[in-house]
Amino acid sequence: STPAVSPQVGSHRDISHESLSLFRLLEPQIEILVLGTGDKVERLHPATLKQMRECGIAVEVQDTANACATFNFLMNERRIVAAGLIPP
Repeated sequence: STPAVSPQVGSHRDISHESLSLFRLLEPQIEILVLGTGDKVERLHPATLKQMRECGIAVEVQDTANACATFNFLMNERRIVAAGLIPP
């Protein structure tokens, strides 16, 4: 079956366990999810972060510019990483 499309994320307030579901379906399973929350670092709901950790995925939340740099660094380190980026 085809996975449901994640709801559109327009701001950090839209980031939820449901909106991150795509990242839990990737094969091979990602180790780290880098989230860029726009111009500044925004706090995500603690339960959302806990649910991702319980799935074996570490979440790094940064402003989008730093999230891009972190993603590139982790890729160069050959880590299994994905990024979810909200434009600044």
